[in-house]
Amino acid sequence: LGRIAAHTTGPTTLVLDNARYQRCAAVQAEAKRLGLVLLFLPSYSPNWNVIERLWRFTKKKALWGKYYPDFATFRAAIDECLDRIPTDHREALASLMTLKFRTFDSDSFLTA
Repeated sequence: LGRIAAHTTGPTTLVLDNARYQRCAAVQAEAKRLGLVLLFLPSYSPNWNVIERLWRFTKKKALWGKYYPDFATFRAAIDECLDRIPTDHREALASLMTLKFRTFDSDSFLTA
């Protein structure tokens, strides 16, 4: 939190994914001391987290319905899928990995 606060000016809100360690009293107190606002995503909201979109795509392409005899082959399938992002998967990921992020205010979570 200190590194983030050192690189920001003005009001800063961090959007976090609700991990238990992010909600602990020490993190809450440090964020308050640094003037950071913590905004937690609702539970079970993977579509709001861009990396979750990429992981779901990767699982679909490389893992679903497939058997790998060992960890090395399993890992190679994932690596191959990720390596093909700029070529074979570029078009499919264009809509999933959008840089247009949803904006929201903290009150919207209270009604969700």
